[in-house]
Amino acid sequence: MPEGDTVRQAARRLHEALAGRVLVRGDLRVPRFATSDLTGRSVLDVTARGKHLLTRIEGGLTLHSHLRMDGSWRIFAPGQRWNGGPEHQIRAVLANAEHTAVGYRLPVLELIRTEDEEDRAVGHLGPDLLGPDWDADIALANLGKDPDRELGEALLDQRNLAGIGNVFKSELCFLLNVTPWLPVGELPADRMASLPELARKLLEFNRDRPIRNTTGRRGQDLYVYGRARRPCLRCGTPVRVAEQGDGSRERPTYWCPVCQPGPAPDPAPRARRGPPR
Repeated sequence: MPEGDTVRQAARRLHEALAGRVLVRGDLRVPRFATSDLTGRSVLDVTARGKHLLTRIEGGLTLHSHLRMDGSWRIFAPGQRWNGGPEHQIRAVLANAEHTAVGYRLPVLELIRTEDEEDRAVGHLGPDLLGPDWDADIALANLGKDPDRELGEALLDQRNLAGIGNVFKSELCFLLNVTPWLPVGELPADRMASLPELARKLLEFNRDRPIRNTTGRRGQDLYVYGRARRPCLRCGTPVRVAEQGDGSRERPTYWCPVCQPGPAPDPAPRARRGPPR
């Protein structure tokens, strides 16, 4: 699942493959930009902003993309078979003499003016946990603006701080010893103060890792995420999972009911068996 750490890795791979080289092919397979021709332009740089990717191209253009749940950029050598998915899922092809970058299942792909429109695309984001604009005080102030909001939802709101996705949301709440449903205003002051730098520490630790790890243990990479009904790594209690969200965009959320006291959904009732026949 792409989050700030994996998007940063994708930006680095794209930058290494494309930056400073002239495009010999530049196909954008979305209706609005299908006639745009990028051939002959140099790629200047590729950078990440939160979970957004900005590919800046000669002539004052930026190709803005977002991976969301299952989008990806793959890099291929000349003659190498593309293997990121079926052809109809390809949304962009950027090729130079040495590499071809293919964007699969990109839900957001737009060609914009660097100077005039980049701010529209990413200017709403809060401080980037892995970016040069990181400011823990601003992130903390943003999180505290709505004290009644559930902590898990506040962490996912990229306007507060940019880079946290569903995995880090669950792991952060575990490390803070509270449930993701706790209102932000009820988080103890010492833990609230430590939250922004704890989040940054987790993403920094994972920015170059192929397998995400929040525990520091090999083979036991995550405390709760994806571990429903398996023992908590700290106390042994079975980890629980429930949906969190506003109904239109709910996400599976994991927590330990012992290590993370506080409000949480009731366990889903088991399906009843019909009467014996």
